[in-house]
Amino acid sequence: MRSVVQRVKRASVKVKGETVGEISAGLLVLLGVGLKDGESDIAWMVDKLGGLRIFEDKAGKMNCSLQDSGGEILLVSQFTLYGDCRSGKRPSFTAASPPDRARVLFEQTAEGLRSKGFIVKTGIFQAEMDVELINDGPVTILLDSEKTF
Repeated sequence: MRSVVQRVKRASVKVKGETVGEISAGLLVLLGVGLKDGESDIAWMVDKLGGLRIFEDKAGKMNCSLQDSGGEILLVSQFTLYGDCRSGKRPSFTAASPPDRARVLFEQTAEGLRSKGFIVKTGIFQAEMDVELINDGPVTILLDSEKTF
């Protein structure tokens, strides 16, 4: 499971011009699901996202987590995070999970975050979406559950 995590002042996602998810300060998480991903990847991602210390404390240092800051999460599906460009110029997406399975894992990740007490908004799975954000910092972190060692 891969994600691009951006600390934001605000973020929203629109489908066909209609806002379907919007948050104030918190995290915009673009989440991709891979072929090999399962429950342990969901648990790892939920734990990592909730505990990632990328929010500033009173001294201006990144010591606070999303839970400490009281921020929200905008979770957006992003299969293109599994695009492989090592061969040629056109990305291959063979490492991305098929849509039906990816949808289940995406939804389980959202529910896992909600079960930890986070406010989670989402886009619409497999829809063409317009994502807007104001990146705070900017702070952008890449997470990959396969790279845990």
